[in-house]
Amino acid sequence: QTIYYSIAYLKEAVAGCEKPLLVCGHSFDKLNIKEEVSRTIPQCVLFQDFSPNPTYEQVCKGVDAFNDGGCDSIVAIGGGSAIDVAKSIKLFCKMDKDKPYVEQTYQETGIKLIAIPTTAGTGSESTRFSLLYYKGEKISVNHDSIVPNVAILEGTVLKPLPDFQKKCTLLDALCQAIEAWWSVNSTDESKEYSQKATEIIIANWEDYLFNYNNEAADAIMLASNLAGKAINIAQTTAPHAFSYKITSLYGTPHGLAVALSFPEIWQYMNDNMDKCCDSRGKDYLAETFVEIAHTMGVATVEEAIGVFREILSKMQVGKPHSNSREKDIELLANSVSPFRLKNNPVELSLETMRNIYDTIMM
Repeated sequence: QTIYYSIAYLKEAVAGCEKPLLVCGHSFDKLNIKEEVSRTIPQCVLFQDFSPNPTYEQVCKGVDAFNDGGCDSIVAIGGGSAIDVAKSIKLFCKMDKDKPYVEQTYQETGIKLIAIPTTAGTGSESTRFSLLYYKGEKISVNHDSIVPNVAILEGTVLKPLPDFQKKCTLLDALCQAIEAWWSVNSTDESKEYSQKATEIIIANWEDYLFNYNNEAADAIMLASNLAGKAINIAQTTAPHAFSYKITSLYGTPHGLAVALSFPEIWQYMNDNMDKCCDSRGKDYLAETFVEIAHTMGVATVEEAIGVFREILSKMQVGKPHSNSREKDIELLANSVSPFRLKNNPVELSLETMRNIYDTIMM
């Protein structure tokens, strides 16, 4: 993957693309980079017909727009949803349209994909995953070929984002960085990405949220990308597995939904090392937790969990409120994907999950 750190490199990025499909959200018209994009790729087919939680059917419309428009490449501009939609379009665009795309064999299509993130959270511009809803269930389309060929990181696009969106997406990036670090799938490479991302976020998050400046925005954009690279290798763990039903049940934005359970899960894991299921052993996991704490600027795991709680407190992001608490807790606990929990370094029982959900509900 080629990464550029300014929209000024767009012309270089689209070299050889004669008619791109431009996949972007409706906020594109308000972006400070719109003029540069319009000037650089005047011959394109615009596709915006998708929602913040994109569906398979919406992606199918994008595939039709790509093929009917005679497109030869894809440029995605937006948050994780726009980039995820573009990835699936790239993967599906040469498949048999008379069969469900997600049930066919995934293959490299050779279509050039350029991703320009306008939020700093998912790192989707550097991952092999595309999340969408298929038959009412959230699925992950996963193939190495959908990592965008080019990513352009332009921090100035973050300035006009609503404060709450900045907070939620930043939390997603921080959780991804740390989850990838403790994941059972972590490697030396992924841990290096995780460490850099965590270090950058801890150093810059307050300036980015409360004393905005372009340097902090650039740093957070880079951290999000690094966290995405880490997750691309190691994958998410329990906090992400806990988050999906919170979002669908209460409408809680994804990053916040992940962060709500994060300190509770970390505390549980730290207190229950005997349930470690990482093949590298509990001593390795304990050492990893301490390394994370040191990167967060403190000496112990307890202090690091406290730092995370303090970040949530300073952000004043709140918790979901339930009118049927016991029923919801049962629903939430039973919704957690066993597949996603496989990456978690400590086993979590159903009763443990109930207890954790109980602590994060208002």
